[in-house]
Amino acid sequence: MNLRITLRQLEYFVAAGESGSITGAAEKINISPPSISMAVSSLEREFGVQLFVRHHAQGLSLTFAGQALLDQSKRLLEQAESLSSAAFDLSEQVRGRLSVGCLVTLAPMILPELIHGFMQAHEMIEIDLVEGDQERLLQSLHRAELDVAITYDLDLHPNMRFRPLVSLPPHVLLGENHRLARCASLTLAELADEDFLLLDLPLSSEYFLSLFRAARVEPRIRYRSSSLEVVRTMAANDQGYSLANALPRSEQALDGRRTVRVPLAGVHRPMTIGLLSLADVQKSKLFSAFEGHCSELITAKHIPGMAPPLPATQIEPSPAPALAVEIAR
Repeated sequence: MNLRITLRQLEYFVAAGESGSITGAAEKINISPPSISMAVSSLEREFGVQLFVRHHAQGLSLTFAGQALLDQSKRLLEQAESLSSAAFDLSEQVRGRLSVGCLVTLAPMILPELIHGFMQAHEMIEIDLVEGDQERLLQSLHRAELDVAITYDLDLHPNMRFRPLVSLPPHVLLGENHRLARCASLTLAELADEDFLLLDLPLSSEYFLSLFRAARVEPRIRYRSSSLEVVRTMAANDQGYSLANALPRSEQALDGRRTVRVPLAGVHRPMTIGLLSLADVQKSKLFSAFEGHCSELITAKHIPGMAPPLPATQIEPSPAPALAVEIAR
């Protein structure tokens, strides 16, 4: 049975039943008497029962069916009000569950401090974390599996909303004993004959290779890896150099050897860390609070778990200094 009734009709019916007259109901809820009469008549047609006995000039009397349906209608209106209050609480209070995605290369550095601080500030929340490459994050956002993703401004779609937080210029990653490790800066042309260690993730690898294309330099790719830690450790072992935008605060690779970063000379497109979400989804109070927390914590002066970006003045071309001593290998 498909009833076509509205909460407003039920509200008018309850007002009439409690007032005992159309006029009294109209005055009680500030609605015209014809609107009350029309709502009651519509309900009687939908329910298939008579709700009132109409007394000329003496108001209304509830029938047996009318009294039973009046009690049910009042409970239904109370439940609707409770549902409305719950929805209001969820939208106005910082509580509930938030699904946060993060680019796999950024997650180990950024997430621990970021999430810990947010959950300390808001006790009535739960955070679901998802790590993945850029393609996976974009797909999960489109499927509404994620509320927000912390990632780079790569392959952004028109239906996405991206809030930038901090821009990271590319730099050269080398082992501390590499012959170029003490250079003030390096150009891609100066690296053309060196072995290149490519961070091979969807979209990320295309970004790095686009830097070479723009400079009209062909990189000599020696190894590819989807793991930033593998690339860092291979660089620390003098297996070649890599390019990176984000690096952990610690200069040590996983095997204990040290890496250094050298500014990449020239003008290159940076990668910008930001918050990515669907543009046409209404943002909750919890989402807004998380966005504000990220904006305060991720800045050019401080990025959780990450070495700060090199100042823009350091990425202009400059000659390499002469080595003062012979580096032991």
